[in-house]
Amino acid sequence: MVNIIVELSKYLIIVIIIMYTYLCFTIFGYHDAEKKRKMLRRQNVLMFMLQLIAFIVLYLEMNDIKVAGFYLAQMILFALTILLYTHIYPKVSRLVVNNMCMLLCIGLIMLTRLSYEKAVKQFVIASCAIALSLVIPIIIRKAGFLSEWRRFYAIVGLISLGVVAVLGQVSYGARLGFTIAGISIQPSELVKIVFVFYVAASFKASREFKNVVITTVIAAVHVLILVASTDLGAALIIFVVYLIMLYVATRQPLYMAAGLAAGSGAAVVAYYLFGHVRTRVVAWKDPFACYDNGGYQVAQSLFAIGTGGWLGMGLCQGQPDKIPVAAEDFIFSAIAEELGIVFAMCLILICLSCYVMFLNIAMQLRSQFYKLVALGLGTCYIFQVFLTIGGVTKFIPSTGVTLPLVSYGGSSLLSTLIMFAIIQGLYILREDEEETIERKKREQQQLRIERSRKQRTKEAGAKAVKPSGTESGEKKRQAPGKEKARPKQRVR
Repeated sequence: MVNIIVELSKYLIIVIIIMYTYLCFTIFGYHDAEKKRKMLRRQNVLMFMLQLIAFIVLYLEMNDIKVAGFYLAQMILFALTILLYTHIYPKVSRLVVNNMCMLLCIGLIMLTRLSYEKAVKQFVIASCAIALSLVIPIIIRKAGFLSEWRRFYAIVGLISLGVVAVLGQVSYGARLGFTIAGISIQPSELVKIVFVFYVAASFKASREFKNVVITTVIAAVHVLILVASTDLGAALIIFVVYLIMLYVATRQPLYMAAGLAAGSGAAVVAYYLFGHVRTRVVAWKDPFACYDNGGYQVAQSLFAIGTGGWLGMGLCQGQPDKIPVAAEDFIFSAIAEELGIVFAMCLILICLSCYVMFLNIAMQLRSQFYKLVALGLGTCYIFQVFLTIGGVTKFIPSTGVTLPLVSYGGSSLLSTLIMFAIIQGLYILREDEEETIERKKREQQQLRIERSRKQRTKEAGAKAVKPSGTESGEKKRQAPGKEKARPKQRVR
C-alpha cells in the first residue's frame, strides 16, 4: 500500500509543480486585478497541496511522528508569511512572496528527506529571517538617505571580508566564516548585498571616468580579498554583478570588454595559483577519469540525475545521500533523482520568474539608485542559481555555492530572504510612484475640467449680457430716425 501511495504521489507532485510554474508566467499576461488575485490564490493552494503530499510520503517512509509535527509547523510558517506580507503591505508583490514560499517549501521537503536535523535548523533560521524581512520593506520605503551612505557600504564590506580572510575558519579549502555557539556565519553572503548598495550609491553620485576608476578599484579589492580567502564562488558573483551594474550605469561597451578580459585573465591565474581550482577543472573535464581524485562528487551527481530520469524515483526511493554535501552544494541533484528532471526544470523556471520580476521592478523604477539596486540584487540571485545548477550538471566547473532558498545554509538563506525583502520594498516604492503619477494626472484632469467649466460659465454670461446691449443700441439707432421722419417746415 505504501509503495502505491509513493508511486502515485510522484505523478501528483509533478502535475502540481507544472501547474504552479505555468501560473508563474501566465500571470504576466493579465491586467485585471481580480483575475491576478485568483491565480495567486491558486498558487497558494497548489503549494500547500504539494507540501501535504510530500510529507505524507515522508511520514510513511520514515515512520516518525516528528515529521507530522514538523509539517504542521511549516504549514503555519508559510500561511503566516503570506498573510502578514499581504496585510502589512497591501501593495506587495504576491508573486514574489509565493515563489519565495514555494522555494523554501521544496528545500525543506528535500532537507527532511536528507537530514531531519538540518531541516529543523533551516526551519528555525527561515522563521527568524522572515520575521526580520517583514521590517525591511518599510525601511526601504521610508529611508531616503540610503543612497548617501557610499563610504559606509565600502568600509563595512572591506572590513567584514578582511576579518574573515585573517581570522576565518577553513572549510573545504576556503576561509568562509566563523562558528559561534554552533551556528556557522558566512559574512560574504551579506557583503554581496552591501556591495550592491555601494556600487549603486557610487554610480548615483557620479558616472564620470574618475569615479568609475575609484569604484572599480574598490570592487577589485573586494574580489581580491575573497580570492585570498579562496572563496572563489563569492568572488565570481561579486565580479559579475559589478560588471553588469557598470555597463547598465555607463552604457559603455568598452568597460564591459575590459572587464571580461580582466576576468578571463584572473581565471587563468587562479587555475595555476590554487590547487583546488585545478582539481575542480579536471573534474569538470572528465569526472569519471579522476573518480578517486576530485571527480567523485560530480560523478555521483551525474549518476543521480541520470537515475532519476524525467519523472524521478519518488521521495525516499533514491540514494541522494551518496552525493557528498548533497544538502548544501548538490541539492539540485538530489531533487532531480527523486522528483525527476521535469520537476527540476520547473524549479529552474520558478527561479527565472523571480528574476523576471526583479528586472520588471528595476526597469519601472524612476530613481537611478534603486534601479541599480534592483538590477544588482536580481543579477546576484540568478547568477548564483546558474553557478549552482551549472556546477552539479557539469555545465561549468563546480564553485561550491548554494542554491538560494533551497540548499541548507543559514547565511545564504538569511541573505536571500533579505534580498527578497529589499525587492519587495522597491516594488512598493514603484507602486507609490505609479500612484503619485496617477494622482497628478487626476489632479491635472480635474484642473482642466474646472478651467473648461469656468470658461463655459464665462461664455454663457457673455451671451446673456449681449442681447440687452443690442436692444438699447437699437433704441438709440431708432431715436435719430424719428427725428429725421419729422416733416420739414417750408420757408415762406
